[in-house]
Amino acid sequence: MAGAFALQNGCPERLLTRAGMSEAVPAAVVAAGSAVALAGAWRAAQHGLIEPVLVGDPDIITRKAREIGWNLHGACVIPAQDETSAARLSVALARSGEVGILMKGHLHTDTLLSAALDRQHGLRIGRRFTHAFHMTVPSTGRELIITDAAVNIAPDVDTKLDIIRNAVELAKLLGCTEPRVALLSCTEEVTHRVPSSIDAAELTRRCAAGAVEGARVFGPMALDLAVSVEAARIKGLNHPCAGVADVLVVPSIDTGNALFKMMVHFLGAVAAGVVLGAAVPIILTSRADPPEARIAAAAIAKILASSRSTDLPPLVQTGPAIQAVTGL
Repeated sequence: MAGAFALQNGCPERLLTRAGMSEAVPAAVVAAGSAVALAGAWRAAQHGLIEPVLVGDPDIITRKAREIGWNLHGACVIPAQDETSAARLSVALARSGEVGILMKGHLHTDTLLSAALDRQHGLRIGRRFTHAFHMTVPSTGRELIITDAAVNIAPDVDTKLDIIRNAVELAKLLGCTEPRVALLSCTEEVTHRVPSSIDAAELTRRCAAGAVEGARVFGPMALDLAVSVEAARIKGLNHPCAGVADVLVVPSIDTGNALFKMMVHFLGAVAAGVVLGAAVPIILTSRADPPEARIAAAAIAKILASSRSTDLPPLVQTGPAIQAVTGL
């Protein structure tokens, strides 16, 4: 996913253009009672990405919205007593088809994911939940997907296989016809002294045998060999992924977390993070996320939601559809 791209309000214009090919998707903002969460939802709505469904304390939501100058026109509110209730109600909205995106508001990530992972009432579709950061670096015109840097702490080979599948699906939806996936390690040599190199070799074998279709998957690769054509040339690595990887699969959450934050703080990258593998995309935002990252994440979630609207089997209803949505 290389090539020059323009920024619109700090967000990659290519994402907004691609997301603009479909109508805005109803999105539940889970525990929406904070100015930061509301500002992100408002801006995403202004870009035509989402139709906000604000789940939380109506009084707090109204007060915080006024603080940022939002009269809540075009939004609706569902009352929830606490963050656990907000998470469960939002997941129920997704199960009933009333929303197509979940967006984290003012609550702990574990609370939201616990509701989404509930085996009876959650959003499981038979694949592990994984997280992907879509990274854009304005100074280079380069796009990368880093995965998993937020959900799976120390994934085993089977989990990494789902991480690859989810990331490949995302890359294809963003226009990459045959994603090049680099399995990162600290070395390109397979050695028992470095467990990540063993995992990478096994994953390369499985993917070559058909475990992942429509992508080129290779590892182990050190980071320089994955992103630098010159480094790959000097070190003699001749592979279609060498130097031009679209997806970086990290060996652990520690590596991924450090890598994406380094790119944000030292390279000015825009990091748009979304949880994949659920019935609907889940946007995990942080209080430290700048507005452009929130908009980019909403754009990616909209692209995912729009593509899945006709592909996913309907979820089993666990109760009557929620009727507490009221326009303000």
